[in-house]
Amino acid sequence: MSFGKTTPILRIFDEAKALEFYVDFLGFKIDWQHRFEPGFPLYLQVSRGECVLHLSEHHGDATPGSALRIETDELEAFQQQLIAKNYKFSHPGIQAMPWGSQDMTIADPFGNRLVFTNAISL
Repeated sequence: MSFGKTTPILRIFDEAKALEFYVDFLGFKIDWQHRFEPGFPLYLQVSRGECVLHLSEHHGDATPGSALRIETDELEAFQQQLIAKNYKFSHPGIQAMPWGSQDMTIADPFGNRLVFTNAISL
């Protein structure tokens, strides 16, 4: 039995704010986007490396305030990239966790928490 990768769906409420945060600030790229008709809610996929996220304006697709952990092997370099962008809504810091990882938590404009971690194995 095997399982494939997980693709979380995060609820968004404003396309411009979502793109400013995920694309301009975090450095994800838009892979594709879909609307059933013009003016209808947006559903899109963004990715950075092997990290793939779905963002949805559709009511009922996801719950605002979700949290997810994203592993990276260059947490400090990523933090420095983000700080250099001078994004006015976030100045992320790295925190040493009691279980041994280093975590950087960033809230998106919709209350979702993205925890970037080096995920040290014990």
